[in-house]
Amino acid sequence: MKKRADGQASFCDLAVSALGGPKTAALLDTLSAAVPWKQLVKPILALPEYAKYIQDPSRPGERPIDPQVMLRCLMLAKWFNLSDPQLEEQLKDRISFRRFSGLGQQDPTPDETTFVKFRKRLRDAKLDAVIFDTLLKHLDKQGLLVKGGTIVDARIIEQSTGHKTGETDGDGKPLTTRDPEAGFTKKNDTTYHGYKMHVATDVSGLVTGVLVSSATDHDSRHIDELVKDETRAVFADSAYSDAERRANLEARGVVPAIIYKRVRGQGELWPWQKKWNRLVSKTRAIGEHPFAWMARLMNFNRCRYRGLRRNAFDFVMTIAAYNIKRAASLAAT
Repeated sequence: MKKRADGQASFCDLAVSALGGPKTAALLDTLSAAVPWKQLVKPILALPEYAKYIQDPSRPGERPIDPQVMLRCLMLAKWFNLSDPQLEEQLKDRISFRRFSGLGQQDPTPDETTFVKFRKRLRDAKLDAVIFDTLLKHLDKQGLLVKGGTIVDARIIEQSTGHKTGETDGDGKPLTTRDPEAGFTKKNDTTYHGYKMHVATDVSGLVTGVLVSSATDHDSRHIDELVKDETRAVFADSAYSDAERRANLEARGVVPAIIYKRVRGQGELWPWQKKWNRLVSKTRAIGEHPFAWMARLMNFNRCRYRGLRRNAFDFVMTIAAYNIKRAASLAAT
């Protein structure tokens, strides 16, 4: 694999060692220290594209770039909301980005096509889930996970509805560029098209689980999978309110901290239900923090890709990037 020559700093590296934005450099140093890079890269190195060069260093052919460099680059793209072309440009331009990624000043910069191929390798090997789980275990060992219950929420990530191509299929129906795996749903009388991200969060704001589905799926459809290992409490809004679910959680010894909603024939909530809802809402609101952070700082409101698998990979990697930033913030307090 392509690595920096001899692992030593070149004259160019030494010449710019004191340059670069100090605030960005300090932030990236903090984030880098929060990530177990070697553990995250280990399953990537086992892929055939890398393993064959590890097993036979003299093997001829173009060697892939060090996957740790590539993974660091993908995290930069997430934290700074960069497309692949923008990431390539910033790596060529910003000293702090090159230093964080492990690229020396004389090293060639990965181009946008290289990022696309690397992402595909991870996606095809389903390593997004492995990276997410490995990072979560690391955060748990660091004592950053607060096991006081699981907060469940869902968010619609919109996809373009496409446009008509002017052609028709065999049945005479007009063909469109719409993503066939995305779905429609209605919320507050507004129709949305896209996918839905179902997320489990601990009470510190770290995401502990994520599932991706078509937007057509109801919020409550995936909660049971997300909380199957929870032993303390489950916090959720009224969309997850279901008598059978409450009973099942109680039978497991889990507190069903779910917002009550009126049932058929009930004019208004009972006073005790209103009080319960106010108490639950204080903790449940923490589950909104990851979505708010990603929307505000990463512009994560719309799908970047077509298809469920491509977008699921992107969502999971986005959550992983969020967890790293959140963990660094928690460790500093």
